[in-house]
Amino acid sequence: MSIAQIKNLRRRLDNLEQEAGGALTRLCGHDLWHSLGFDAFDGLEDPGLRAQANYYYGQLQVVRELQATLGA
Repeated sequence: MSIAQIKNLRRRLDNLEQEAGGALTRLCGHDLWHSLGFDAFDGLEDPGLRAQANYYYGQLQVVRELQATLGA
């Protein structure tokens, strides 16, 4: 990959990380999910909200793995 491609990928990953983090905070109603992880959304009453939170948490984990691989 060229340097420009890596920079673009890092920027897109940062955007995805911010989007997923914002969605998790909005869905949970607080930012305790940073320290609690899955436990923060397992307590959500609405199964639809819980499913969305699990989706965004999974997305966040993939982004962080890719960032670690790129050395970001």
